[in-house]
Amino acid sequence: MTKIVAGAALGLWGTMAQAADDVTLQLKWVTQAQFAGYYVAKDKGFYEEEGLNVTIKPGGPDIAPEQVIVGGGADVIVTWMAAGLAARERGVPLVNIAQPFKTGGLQVNCLKSTGVESPEDFAGRTMGVWFFGNEYPFYAWMASLGLETDGADENGVTVLKQAFSADPLIQGQADCISTMTYNEYNQIIEAGITPEELVTFNYLEMGFGMLEDGLYVLEDDLEDPAFKDKMVRFVRASMKGWKYAEENQEEAAEIVIENDASGAQELDHQLYMVGEVAKLTAGSNGALDPADYEQTVQTLLSAVSEENPAITKEPEGAWTHEITDEALN
Repeated sequence: MTKIVAGAALGLWGTMAQAADDVTLQLKWVTQAQFAGYYVAKDKGFYEEEGLNVTIKPGGPDIAPEQVIVGGGADVIVTWMAAGLAARERGVPLVNIAQPFKTGGLQVNCLKSTGVESPEDFAGRTMGVWFFGNEYPFYAWMASLGLETDGADENGVTVLKQAFSADPLIQGQADCISTMTYNEYNQIIEAGITPEELVTFNYLEMGFGMLEDGLYVLEDDLEDPAFKDKMVRFVRASMKGWKYAEENQEEAAEIVIENDASGAQELDHQLYMVGEVAKLTAGSNGALDPADYEQTVQTLLSAVSEENPAITKEPEGAWTHEITDEALN
């Protein structure tokens, strides 16, 4: 009898294990604390509690999440709103289903020794800019200042295509560079440059804020009730992971390190990153704020040009509360 009960229990367990729904998440960048909430959700069993078997795929310099999802390599991706809208206008029907990052960490840092004190001092300077969809806020800002970006004369700026590091500023190749509050800014400080030696321009404070890390799926997939149900559970568990990371930063940093297959990340830097990212997620329960979306759209439309071709018209259907309404209430 005991054997029969045990066998039945094993059978039930096997059925439950088989019932877990697979979800593949493609990150925007390599394994680091920028994505701590997802790693925490997986490590703490939050996805498992929702009946999900989640695979987290790290990104990298040659990986565009928008291309991965349209190619069938992921169910859901992390990307920035500007890149998501640009892809949508070009035929990849991405829809934002959740927005874990309430505010953004993108900024520009310049060395005071270059003489830059305000945006009025940018003319004639060399500025490091990230591309692959990260350049849109920069071009919108320069357009608002009336600065050309071809480096042709002293009335504009010279754009340096910046790798994802702070080296151009540290090594004197650029007067100003792009940084994230939670990553490259700290690299500058760790290189021995003090905060007092820097001038910081935050895109949000400059009025060119754009939504950063959000969760996006393909519009057609949302027509499938089974897929929608998976995303409801995925978003609920992911936000539980984010809130856990905010409150348990040392543990979250350690979880990120454990999941870094490259072995390149260091605990001290990841702990710093968890703390800074927590400032960006703290104001979000996961639901996109339509006002933030509108600011992103208007910033992009304010500087449409060949150099800044993110979007050329008001997007339609680019976000939904259908998932978060069910997941968070």
